[in-house]
Amino acid sequence: MIQFFEAVAFYAPELVSILATLSAVLTTAHIVLHKQETRSAIGWIGLSWLVPVVGSALYLMLGVNRIHRRAVSLRADLQRYEPDEDARAVAGEKIDEHLADRAAHLGQLVRLVDEVVRRPLLAGNHIEPLFNGEQAYPEMLEAIDNAQTSISLSTYIFDNDKWGRKFAHALTQAVQRGVEVRVLIDAAGLRYSFPSILGRLKRGGIKARRFLPSLWPPHLMSANLRNHRKVMVVDGRIGFTGGMNIRTAHVVSEDSKLPTRDLQFRIEGPVVSHLQEVFVDDWAFSANEELRGETWFPTLEPKGELFARGIVDGPDENVDKLPWTLLGAITSAQRTIRVVTPYFLPDESIVDALNVAAMRGVRVDIIMPKKNNLPYVQWASFGQLRPLLVHGCNVWLTPPPFEHSKLTVVDRYWTLFGSSNWDPRSHRLNFEFDVECYDTDFADGLDDWALDKLEGAHRITLEEYDERGTARKLRDGAFRLLAPYL
Repeated sequence: MIQFFEAVAFYAPELVSILATLSAVLTTAHIVLHKQETRSAIGWIGLSWLVPVVGSALYLMLGVNRIHRRAVSLRADLQRYEPDEDARAVAGEKIDEHLADRAAHLGQLVRLVDEVVRRPLLAGNHIEPLFNGEQAYPEMLEAIDNAQTSISLSTYIFDNDKWGRKFAHALTQAVQRGVEVRVLIDAAGLRYSFPSILGRLKRGGIKARRFLPSLWPPHLMSANLRNHRKVMVVDGRIGFTGGMNIRTAHVVSEDSKLPTRDLQFRIEGPVVSHLQEVFVDDWAFSANEELRGETWFPTLEPKGELFARGIVDGPDENVDKLPWTLLGAITSAQRTIRVVTPYFLPDESIVDALNVAAMRGVRVDIIMPKKNNLPYVQWASFGQLRPLLVHGCNVWLTPPPFEHSKLTVVDRYWTLFGSSNWDPRSHRLNFEFDVECYDTDFADGLDDWALDKLEGAHRITLEEYDERGTARKLRDGAFRLLAPYL
């Protein structure tokens, strides 16, 4: 035995060298076969060779999308709302007629998203914007209080604070009335308050689950794959979605460490089925329970004039659905593009599309908070603004409270809202849900809301940007390089 250990010690340098080389070779092979993004592939290959073994381990933990969503296999049996072929044809005729008056050029966007997204564009919807927790939470709680058959709620953060406990109480009362209630909270989002709200929900008889396991080993491989969706559906007929979590910070008038403005939307009509479908898939994955039938999917009648469709994006089979949609909207724009986002770190293709739009004469306004809750994300954003400023895009910084809203409006006709930010995490790592809408009145109102923010905002000029000190330029540039991992 002693001789064995002496031999191992004698050949240890050679063994370590072989192990390091083998790990780098195997990692490189996996990257070449599976990584589609060239810059990301080159970065991981460089790391695996420059920091042997450690680089390969980091790639295994953070660079590989291991998640195998059982929802993928369950989707084939999902009893989702589907209009028949005649209804689809009528919807197609109606949208062409709807676009003809003012936005015929957006017909190409409809056709693009038809190809990118499996769900159909649906007519007959009514959507109401709700501003901040002051408007959104009472509406959501009233819907819970009036629920008769079912409530499905998915959120990234559900804090165990004043407003979180109000929601927990309302959901508990619904269970006691005999309502079927399901609550899904992201495991990382549960950690924003201690103790978490999960125990309170379960004590109330609510069927609640975490999306993906905790972040401790052996589950570090999925640490980056978070469910960032915010969806609530009541009785299968009334839906709520947007960027708003459940926490007191969204009620701006109340005391909190970081008062946070945000947008939520109340939805009625056929497109509510799209909200329910994405919840049902996520619930099946997390709880291994299939939700079916009229309780969850009643027949939905038209409630308004809006054309709308849910867009599901995530690191599974739905990867790149949202970036393709955004590229289509930007390249279709003829007059205006208005973007409101807390985190602005788009990839080069989207930056190029915005620059080309601005050079075509489209007015491009990008509206971000002046003071971000994640400073390093703001630094990375600043590190990539110069090309946009050079080519005529307008970048605005809004004063506090922190603006967490996510909204895009094109030509005062097409609107996109939901949980997604303009950053790699939303576009590549998180599970997101957004809704696209085609309607003049709806877009006009939200575009005016965005324009109102410009009155108190600061517009960054190219001269001001270039006058930043060397230290700030180095900091912003360094964090720009980390953008794919922020």
